[in-house]
Amino acid sequence: MFAIVGFLAQLVDGALGMAYGLISTTVLLAFGILPATASASVHVAEMFTTAASGAAHIAHRNVDFRTLARLAPAGGGGGALGVYVVTGIDGAIIRPFVVAYLGLMGLLVLYRAVNPVPPKVFSTRYAATLGTIGGFSDAIGGGGWGPMVSSTLMASGGEPRYVIGTVNTAEFLVTTSISAAFIWALLSGHWEAEGTLLDHAGPVVGLIIGGIMAAPVSGLIVKRVSAKRLSVSVGLLVLTLCLYQGWQLVG
Repeated sequence: MFAIVGFLAQLVDGALGMAYGLISTTVLLAFGILPATASASVHVAEMFTTAASGAAHIAHRNVDFRTLARLAPAGGGGGALGVYVVTGIDGAIIRPFVVAYLGLMGLLVLYRAVNPVPPKVFSTRYAATLGTIGGFSDAIGGGGWGPMVSSTLMASGGEPRYVIGTVNTAEFLVTTSISAAFIWALLSGHWEAEGTLLDHAGPVVGLIIGGIMAAPVSGLIVKRVSAKRLSVSVGLLVLTLCLYQGWQLVG
């Protein structure tokens, strides 16, 4: 199950530069996995996928290093703070808020798909603030760094090529920080997760295997399917799963 989720999520992420965490976390929550466990599994798996993605963007000169220097450290700090919050609250209590957050991210993806912003030079003045908010939200919701940070930079006029390349490269440092914070929370006893570290290895390995298998195919998706169509599909998928989870919570 986790390998299939990782495969489909990486197909979309490889084509859009976002939505791996958003799709993976939303699906895992729909299967009844607690928010903290879902977020931890997705972020550890993302360390591998974002490392490969970031290296490729650097090689193709798609990275604005000035923005990266402000975005990545702030995102890592915000992500660590988000882990402290999400692991300190009962999963049943925080789950409705996480579902609502992911639903908003789905709406945001849909909105950006039908309301594209023409590229222009963008300011990096608020990159650190944006990174902190994006990292914090990503750790709590398990996804949303790409949709939130990328869409905000594009809305401020960033050229898609450099926005996606910079945000994807920064995401490796953010996911590494979040993963380390989850491990610390588990080992220190702050996070009283069900089971042991070995019990969380299955989801992580499955997501990694699925993502690696999808990597060569995602390039073909870019050529065959338009970014707008993919974005609409992602938005509708996330919203449908969030509505299903909302129905479960009400029931």
